Amino acid sequence: MNIELILLQRHGDERGGLIALEENANVPFNVKRVYYLFDTKPGVRRGLHAHKTLTQLVIAVRGTCHFVLDNGRERIELSLDNPAQGLLVPPMMWREMYDFSEDCVLMVLADQVYDEQDYIRDYDQFLQYANVALSAPSSLPGRTNIDG
Repeated sequence: MNIELILLQRHGDERGGLIALEENANVPFNVKRVYYLFDTKPGVRRGLHAHKTLTQLVIAVRGTCHFVLDNGRERIELSLDNPAQGLLVPPMMWREMYDFSEDCVLMVLADQVYDEQDYIRDYDQFLQYANVALSAPSSLPGRTNIDG
């Protein structure tokens, strides 16, 4: 499995930090939708789905969150805790988020608008679909690959 963490260039001085997100630069797609998760209650798992065609960049702008990522053949777990790092989640990747810190804010940038037809919300259906549609994400320059 090839999971990519994109390092986001941090700017700042004694006044504080700033990170700019730009389409087709440090965000490797045209952004069609942005949303964020916050105030997630203790013990709650979020996500629990895959997308057929949607690509997302997930950034923990505050706090920490753990991820399970599963492509139907391999499964890895990782933590997001750095606002200067984005997790690129390709299509056909089952995702679960859990163990949110009390202050966690996850921002998600997506290359498509919301489309319920793109979701696979049942893990067994995902596995069936993944056996037909699974293809390994490619490595892109300037990104850190995590091989699980």
